[in-house]
Amino acid sequence: MRPALRDKIIAVCEKKIAQKGAQVGVSFYAFFANKNDDPELLMEAATWWIQTHQLDHFEKAQKIIDMVQAAK
Repeated sequence: MRPALRDKIIAVCEKKIAQKGAQVGVSFYAFFANKNDDPELLMEAATWWIQTHQLDHFEKAQKIIDMVQAAK
């Protein structure tokens, strides 16, 4: 996973946790605007989420942070 995507995932998850609490769930779509302006980055996130880790549609934001940080 490219560093820019890793940083974006962590930032979005941390923001969601700050807004809604430690139990908040996220989807990989949370990392992108409604307009798909970077299809390659979206596919990279989808591949990591769906194919590589076989995650559910929604996962706990903290779990995603931990997974992304462990992959560094």
